[in-house]
Amino acid sequence: MRQPIRKLVLVVGVAGIALPLASCNDQETSTVGQTFGPNPTLVAPEKSLLPTVNVAKAIGWAAGARPVAAEGMTVNAFADALDHPRTIYVLPNGDVLVAESNAPTRPDDERGVMGWIAKMVMTRAGAYTTSANRITLLRDADGNGTAETKSTFLEGLNSPFGMALVGNDFYVANSDAIVRFPYRTGDTKITAPGVKLADLPAGPLNHHWTKDLVASRDGSKLYATVGSNSNVGENGMDVETSRAAVLEVDRITGKTRLFASGLRNPNGPAWQPQSGALWVVVNERDELGNDLVPDYMTSVKDGGFYGWPYSYYGQHVDTRVEPQRPDLVAKAVAPDYALGAHTASLGLAFNTGNLFPPDMAGGAFIGQHGSWNRKPRSGYKVIFVPFAGGKPSGQPRDILTGFLNADGEAQGRPVGVAIDKSGALLVADDVGNIIWRVTPARR
Repeated sequence: MRQPIRKLVLVVGVAGIALPLASCNDQETSTVGQTFGPNPTLVAPEKSLLPTVNVAKAIGWAAGARPVAAEGMTVNAFADALDHPRTIYVLPNGDVLVAESNAPTRPDDERGVMGWIAKMVMTRAGAYTTSANRITLLRDADGNGTAETKSTFLEGLNSPFGMALVGNDFYVANSDAIVRFPYRTGDTKITAPGVKLADLPAGPLNHHWTKDLVASRDGSKLYATVGSNSNVGENGMDVETSRAAVLEVDRITGKTRLFASGLRNPNGPAWQPQSGALWVVVNERDELGNDLVPDYMTSVKDGGFYGWPYSYYGQHVDTRVEPQRPDLVAKAVAPDYALGAHTASLGLAFNTGNLFPPDMAGGAFIGQHGSWNRKPRSGYKVIFVPFAGGKPSGQPRDILTGFLNADGEAQGRPVGVAIDKSGALLVADDVGNIIWRVTPARR
């Protein structure tokens, strides 16, 4: 989730209620296509009195409505009537776990007039709801592409997001810690208390609260993603310790070390099947204009620094940051592939199945939650980027669209994505409260 905006234009209604509406000083642009790919066009930063505010009102899906699948594909509701589903994890036996979650209590984020305004914006976008704090299990026993059973798998969590299974140990990344639970194949509910493995950065100021998770191939380590506590360090770098980073956690001892840094809001950690490299999607900084800075996906190198907050897309200096750190900028790694400005790309899953056409093998499905600060809006869809030899090898393709209606309202917003046991694509929709399932169309 992106950091709430700092400045808004307010329109006072007849009842004296201030409502945040779409307004901006920036010129409307349509160059989103130039901010995709390995070598995106980086326009000059825009400096304006007020940032663009273009929030899509969340309305949900009408009965029987659904997103639009790409040509040659079809989509159906795998499960519905969920409560803000964010991430998906597929167990080896085919059961599907869904983290139903939202932001924890963050008192320092909501102080003063700006905190109140930010709450209004999040409410309009369908992002300000009480967290269910649970993981739900969905089971499709007959394999017809729809879950027949839905049951509570784990409850009493603290804004859960990332999940990982290693042997008989099931790990959950809450907003403040990684917790371990016992699991046996076929379990439909865990009642045993969790054991904390490692703390994660949190506290009363916790802007990017989502903590995603993946286990190493050999199961010895966990990798947790942690977003920044600000847009560009304006709250001071002392509150950014171990943030804007990927952390490596020893699965036995819980010992944690900084694996990679300078990643403003990384999510969706996943292993690329051809190269074996760890990849993430990253939400970049705001308030530099409609077309800056592109969100991106990138391979993550051990010890790599990716620029935030001092520079973006390699060594492009952000002059808003004080004091500057030219020593860090000099070693900033440029990302591998741009995903469009302000698309809020949050989900990443590599196509490890055999259900889709051969030219999609090993490629990346990406859930783009959608912009709040771009005109016209960007994201609000699921895309696919082909890979060859472990690297992106072409332009993105739209896989699932239609989340915005003709009036610009959000019927749904895609977040986490996953490949199920059959090879189909699952998509968490936290406004529609649905898990969508995408497959090739039957011929």
